[in-house]
Amino acid sequence: MKTKILISGFGGQGILFAGHLLAEAAMIENKHVSWVPSYGPEMRGGTAYCSIIISDKEISSPIVDQPEILIAFNQPSQEKFGPLIVPGGLVIANSSLIPNTLQRTDVHQYRLAANAVAEQLGTIKAVNMIMLGAFLNLDNSISSNTIKMLIHQRFERKNHLKDLNLTALKMGKEKIVQVS
Repeated sequence: MKTKILISGFGGQGILFAGHLLAEAAMIENKHVSWVPSYGPEMRGGTAYCSIIISDKEISSPIVDQPEILIAFNQPSQEKFGPLIVPGGLVIANSSLIPNTLQRTDVHQYRLAANAVAEQLGTIKAVNMIMLGAFLNLDNSISSNTIKMLIHQRFERKNHLKDLNLTALKMGKEKIVQVS
């Protein structure tokens, strides 16, 4: 098993945090992992993305030039990285900021109005956990329970944030819709 994932969006959307949680969960599950963050000099509002490889064997190179999974938080991310997804790959798009699907018939496309769901939760900062929940619903390379455990650890002394993130994960799992 080897899964190549690319998470991309605007800086400030929690892209790197979501990717780091996936990488940390993979390590806890005794998998081999690479996590490579990248962000523009603008930080908040600029482009941010990270690539994650999760494998049951050693990873020879952390470069993800043909991802199997794209989690796109905004239109520029889908436009830039959508063409790179391998045939048969998976695209999870935030339909709140991405009005159209990719013009490809060789990938599985799912959409989720993550910003709208986050607004229902009372904070746009929940978008990353909503999108991560959608991913966990569609891919089994990482256990949802491991991610939940990490959220419990990270927000141990901040119950309101722990509860918010766990609810966001759950809503992401429930609200994802397949479009092709």
